[in-house]
Amino acid sequence: MSRLPALPSRLTHAEAPACLAACEAALRRTPAGEPAELDAGALQDFDSSAVALLLALARVARERSVELRLLALPQRLRELAVLYGVGSLLPG
Repeated sequence: MSRLPALPSRLTHAEAPACLAACEAALRRTPAGEPAELDAGALQDFDSSAVALLLALARVARERSVELRLLALPQRLRELAVLYGVGSLLPG
């Protein structure tokens, strides 16, 4: 099992590009068929950029046949994804 860099406590438009780059690089190093975990337990302050980041990582995981597992995803973030109509696209 591979572990992606944990999401920071703040993930907004300003932080998203660097966070996405780090997580995506780790995800691309994950062998096909192996699960990858992303810990979101520290995430407290976020905007729609966090949803976009998760969707981008889910897409890369699908392309690479990697099971992306989201750990401790805040309920508010899931609700935001549902509000935008993309909740079903998030892993787990």
